[in-house]
Amino acid sequence: MPPAIKPDAPRGEPDSTAKPPIRLLFIEDSENDVLLILHQFRNAGYAPTHLRVASPAEMRAALEREPWDLILCDHNLPGFSAQGALRLSRELALDLPFIIVSGVMQEDEAIAAMRAGAHDYLSKNKLDRLIPAVERELREVANRREKRQAEHTLRQSEARLRALTDNIPGVVFQMGYTPDRTLGFQYLSEAAAMLFGAPAEELIGGSSGWMSWLLDEDLPGFIDAAESSAESLSTLNWEGRIQLPTGEQKWINLRSSPRLSECGKVVWEGVMWNITHSKHVEADLRESRSQLAALSNHLQRIKEEERERIARDVHDVLGGTLVAMKFEMSLLESKLDSQLAQARERARNVGRMVDDAIATVGRVTRELRPGILKDFGLAAAIESQGEDFAQRTGITCNILCTDHDLDPDYDTALALFRIFQEALTNVSKHAGGTEVRVRLMQEGDEVVLEIADDGCGLAATDLQKPRSFGLRGIRERMSSLGGRLELNPVAPHGTCLVLRAPLLPYQSDEAQNNNRSDPR
Repeated sequence: MPPAIKPDAPRGEPDSTAKPPIRLLFIEDSENDVLLILHQFRNAGYAPTHLRVASPAEMRAALEREPWDLILCDHNLPGFSAQGALRLSRELALDLPFIIVSGVMQEDEAIAAMRAGAHDYLSKNKLDRLIPAVERELREVANRREKRQAEHTLRQSEARLRALTDNIPGVVFQMGYTPDRTLGFQYLSEAAAMLFGAPAEELIGGSSGWMSWLLDEDLPGFIDAAESSAESLSTLNWEGRIQLPTGEQKWINLRSSPRLSECGKVVWEGVMWNITHSKHVEADLRESRSQLAALSNHLQRIKEEERERIARDVHDVLGGTLVAMKFEMSLLESKLDSQLAQARERARNVGRMVDDAIATVGRVTRELRPGILKDFGLAAAIESQGEDFAQRTGITCNILCTDHDLDPDYDTALALFRIFQEALTNVSKHAGGTEVRVRLMQEGDEVVLEIADDGCGLAATDLQKPRSFGLRGIRERMSSLGGRLELNPVAPHGTCLVLRAPLLPYQSDEAQNNNRSDPR
């Protein structure tokens, strides 16, 4: 059994320069020599705790049982030596300062011991270097431990970072300028194999496998974006296409943050995503919207053609019948001279009802298919519709057409007229106003129709209602013409709709019919 650890009790008053506790393991056969060395530590302000061993077994047991701060070893002991102690220390893989303190030791033996792992050699006759040597080695041990801890922490951080980057769907990268002023990858996560079809190792360090894949039309934009980011150290956010050696083309989005490296060079770190699928979906969506707009226009034309047919039937058949009835009633009235005045009055009442029916047929015909629009133009059709609206609702309708020669193509004129009808209906039903002001004019290459009322106005939330189809329909119809809808408030209250559409050349009826003949 090794001797028990002997803590040294403090003597006298505590020293203001007292050092931290220190645990000393002596490999020594002389108790007096141990006491002499302990005296040096106490004088230096330490409160040492020590254990003296003199055999390999005792040393192994002491090292395995508890931690130590320092090993102080004599050169030669009966059956043991400093060389044997060093071998045992290396076997146990202990990072402890190992200082040889011996009375007599040859120079070649000291050199051999230092090569074997001893940290210093001191003579028992000259212990003035003991404390500085011990403190130096303790600092070195602390530095090595801190370095090992830092390396361990770094390895853990790298492992966590690698686990994160390897599980991100995008490619985590580090990128910088190569000597030939191209951009090359300095780091790539494992997801690079999925995006580029090549291991990350093959793409790191060079640019031939990366920049050469960018399409010619997208390459200048990427270079400009990178140079701008490098100059201002702002975020690089770019998307474009690459074509892999297999011929496959992909869309990528590259987003990264630049910084200056230790040598003053710009380095980007960020994530690269494969956005090919979203780009295809976006293209399909645009195509669907285009087809939807075409279908909407086609349905609108069908509806207008149906309205034209109904208007023609109402005018030619019902209108003709009512006119004939009017003639018959006139003849009937002229032949009732011998009858009572009461019969004449009834005939006049029938005539008045027929007049009302004829007027109703005319109004419905104008609303269904405004012939005045084709015969006299958009300005005349709007004025006529405004007069009918004022007579029917009692709401004043002031119309100003600055250019009666304004002659947009028929589809544009018809769309503006229908929107004007719908706007008047909305004023009468929802606005609660007493006056409508209308302006039709030309501004540059656009025909502009303004419809303003003095009603309750529109709130911002009104446009977000799920069933707010009126304004949505107007906006969609204007968009299909290449135009736009603007909504502006009117002081002190009311709303102004501004319709702007391109002023296209007027087409003849024959040209319009040819354009509509294709059901596609």
